[in-house]
Amino acid sequence: MADHTMHEDPVVVTGIGTVLPGTHDVGDLWSHVSNGRSQVSRLDRFDAAAAGLPVHAAAQVRDFDHQSYLPALKDEHAAKYSREILVAMSAIASALADAGLQRGDVPGERVSIVQSSSRGPLAWWASAMDPGAGGAPYGDSGAMFRGLAGCPASLAAIYLGAQGLVTTISSACVGGHHAVGIALDELRSGRADVVLAGGHEFPVLAEVARCYLAFGPGVLSSESEDPTRAVRPYSADREGFALGEGATTLCLERESSALARGARIYARVLSHAPANEAAHGTSMDLTGKVTASVMGRALAAADRDRDQVGLVVGHGTATRYNDLAESRALRALFVGRDDADLPPHTSNKPIYGHTFGMAGVINVAATALALHHQTLTPTANLVAPDPECDTDHVAGGPRRAAIDVALSLSFAFGSQTSVMAMERA
Repeated sequence: MADHTMHEDPVVVTGIGTVLPGTHDVGDLWSHVSNGRSQVSRLDRFDAAAAGLPVHAAAQVRDFDHQSYLPALKDEHAAKYSREILVAMSAIASALADAGLQRGDVPGERVSIVQSSSRGPLAWWASAMDPGAGGAPYGDSGAMFRGLAGCPASLAAIYLGAQGLVTTISSACVGGHHAVGIALDELRSGRADVVLAGGHEFPVLAEVARCYLAFGPGVLSSESEDPTRAVRPYSADREGFALGEGATTLCLERESSALARGARIYARVLSHAPANEAAHGTSMDLTGKVTASVMGRALAAADRDRDQVGLVVGHGTATRYNDLAESRALRALFVGRDDADLPPHTSNKPIYGHTFGMAGVINVAATALALHHQTLTPTANLVAPDPECDTDHVAGGPRRAAIDVALSLSFAFGSQTSVMAMERA
C-alpha cells in the first residue's frame, strides 16, 4: 500500500540494458554517446536503390546472438520467436543484470515490465503479408508471438518471473518517456519494487522510409557520401534523420531499497511531465512557449529551479521544426538570459538515428549516464550551427562539468510533448 514516505523516496536508475547498433552493453552505450561516435552506417537491410528510394544510411543492429543475453532460454522456444523479440528480451534481461539482480531476488509479483514500441513487429507483418511467402510465416504456433507488439514484454516476463504489471504502450516518439512515467507511478504507489521500463523499435524497412519521404525533403536524410554524418541536429546543413533500430531498457527502483542492497545508482528520475498540444497532427508549437511550459511543470513537480538545470538532452531529430522548437523553448524557459548562458543542449540522434518508440528511453539512459559520469555529451556532426539554434550544443567532444539537474525532451506526431526531469544521485 502506498504511503507518504514512498512519494518522498526518489526513484532511481540502477540498471541499463541495451542492444543497439555497435552496442552490446551500457559500457558501449556510454562510450559512443560520450565520444560522439556515430553507429549509423551504409544502409543494407533492404535494397533502397531497387525500391527507388533516396535513402543510404541507417543505424542497424548486426552480429546479434541472443544466447549471451538469455542463457536460460531453451532453443525450442527461441526458434519460435523473431529476431526483434529476442533483441527486446535481451535488453530487458540485461537491465536487470546490470542492476545486480537476477530472477528470484525480488518476489515476482513485485516486478513489472513496461515497454514502448511505435510500430511493433512491422518487419514480420510486412514479410507475412508478402504474397510470395505462401502462408509459411503463419505455419507454426510461434506466429502468434511474432505478430504481437506486446510479446517481447510478455515473454521477457516469463523468462524473468515478473508477475506485476506487464504491458506495452504505443505513443509514437514520446512512448519511451511514457513507459518511464508509468514506471514512476508503479513505484511511487507501492505496487512494484522493480520496474523494467524500456522500448524496442525496428523501422529499417522500405515501407517506413516511404512514409517519411512522403513529407518531402528535410525529414529523412538522403546523405550518400558519409553515413556517419547523415544526422546533423541544430546544423545549418541539416537534412533530417536516419532510421535506427534496437532495444533499450532501464531498471528502476526506489532509492531506499537500492541503497539497502548496495546497488550502484546512475541517477534519480524526479518527474515526468507529458502534454498534448491538441493542435496539429504532424507539427508543433514553434514559439517554444508550449514546450517551455512543460519543462517548467516538470521542474515544479520535482521541486527544482530552472537555474539548477545543467544539461538538456534534446529530441534532436535534425529536422527544421524540431530544432527550432527546442532552441526557442530554451530561450522561453530561460527568458532574460543571453544565448551564451543557456544550459548545454545536446542530441544523441547522430549516434543511433531515430528510434521512435525507443527514443525517449535512450534519452533517459544517456541523461542518467551524463549525470553519473558528470560529463556533458556532445552533439556529433555539428560544424556550422543554424543561426537560430546557435547555443551550446557541446560540439567538439565531451566536457567534464558539475551537473545537478538535467532535462530529457521528447516530441511526437499527434501533437505530443514530454519532459523528464532527472538529478545526480
